[in-house]
Amino acid sequence: MDQRKNDHTQSLNMSSDQKNILHQLSTVAGSILLLATVLFFPSCAPNKPEEIKELTNREELPRITYRDLHSTITDSGKIRYRFTTPLMQQFDQREEAAIEFPQGLHLYVYNNLEEIDAQIKCKQATYHQTKDLWELRKDVEAINLDGEVINTELMYWDMSAKTLYSDQFIKISTETEIITGTGFESDERMENYKIKNISGILQVEEPPASTASEPVEP
Repeated sequence: MDQRKNDHTQSLNMSSDQKNILHQLSTVAGSILLLATVLFFPSCAPNKPEEIKELTNREELPRITYRDLHSTITDSGKIRYRFTTPLMQQFDQREEAAIEFPQGLHLYVYNNLEEIDAQIKCKQATYHQTKDLWELRKDVEAINLDGEVINTELMYWDMSAKTLYSDQFIKISTETEIITGTGFESDERMENYKIKNISGILQVEEPPASTASEPVEP
């Protein structure tokens, strides 16, 4: 009977030891889990303000930059358009892809005989790629084959529709008159144009001075 009592006591002692071991293991496991949690959460934390700013600024970094660029656009093997610019920057990471011309642009429009029909100059421009639309800004000056000069601060050129238009103040100078108004529409050769709201017509005796160069090969 004493032997059974000893065995029972030993059994109780072993159970107590096992409990201590399990407790220690549980404590160690809890520490490991806590450490893992501490290490894990920083990797899932929100971006810091400077990191968000850096990601945002990437949209304003050009993927490609060209300087003193002369480019030609052809269709069916014929020259349709040509442009020159001191600086061109292509932005592909923006929500709307665009090509910027922050230092100005000089555009030439050609006819089927590859002769210059019209030209446009401006101090700033943006080409919206998805819309196939040019946005011409600041001291925009266009001249057609007849030497008529169009001045405005903002003009859009829809290459798909082959039209020019503006909702800004416009001035058209011809050999005989100067017409001013607001709103303008024209074909891209500027042969057929109209001012939506004419504000004045001034008759002139001499041809108006033009800052645009004559239509010559760039």
